[in-house]
Amino acid sequence: MSELLSLLPLAAVLIATGCVAGVLAGLLGVGGGIIVVPVLFTMLGLIDIDPSVRMHVAVGTSLASIVITSIVSARSHHKRGAVDLSLLKSWGIWIFAGSIAGTLIAGSVSGNVLSIVFAAVALSVALYMSLTPPDFRLRDNLPSGPAGWASGSLIGGLSAMMGIGGGTLCVPFFNAFGFPVHRAVGTAAAIGLIIAAPAALGFIVTGWGIEALPEASVGHVNLLGLVLIAPFTSLTAPLGVKLAHKLSPRALKLAFAFFLFATAARMIVGLL
Repeated sequence: MSELLSLLPLAAVLIATGCVAGVLAGLLGVGGGIIVVPVLFTMLGLIDIDPSVRMHVAVGTSLASIVITSIVSARSHHKRGAVDLSLLKSWGIWIFAGSIAGTLIAGSVSGNVLSIVFAAVALSVALYMSLTPPDFRLRDNLPSGPAGWASGSLIGGLSAMMGIGGGTLCVPFFNAFGFPVHRAVGTAAAIGLIIAAPAALGFIVTGWGIEALPEASVGHVNLLGLVLIAPFTSLTAPLGVKLAHKLSPRALKLAFAFFLFATAARMIVGLL
């Protein structure tokens, strides 16, 4: 009984994390991973989980929760006509391939490497989103051919290594090539599923049989974290979608940048 009571604060934090992550998933198209990964990483440290697997479990569990969140978020955006299906068809296979490659790399490197990748990418995107003017464009259409294939693969690979749904990279990238921000957010939500499904499965495989994993883990996916986070992200994602379509494009960009700065700072502090 005392052991169960000792888990109540952790459960409350994970539920709250799920609620916030769901709102962000709908608002920013980020699949919630930008919040889930650092919070899970911190919580696993508080209960003395081996540092060698801590970041891997945070990333793997986040990806598993994103599978559910992305479905709910993408459906909500699709009802509003904010998902570009033609882009999903042309880029989907390359994003999928990049996700698999990123998962294989993540399974072979240390947790510190994953933390560095997470912090560096989040900080870079936050600076880009906050410093570029609202009408900033590199050009008015997305790259195609080999450049498009490489872009999709890189987005899928880095997102899988970070445990995020793709929106963190897709939204600013699409914006820079002429995509309206609301349509970029909606399409990114759907891309999250393409990234998270194979990556979550990969983290299960790469973590199979490791003894240092926390209780109730299947590979690098912790089922307790998944059960407590995923339902609440799904419940609150539609609220985020409603907020996204009420905010101005500039306000949406600044909100995105703020959360990325906060997340990058937390991961950098954790590395010191």
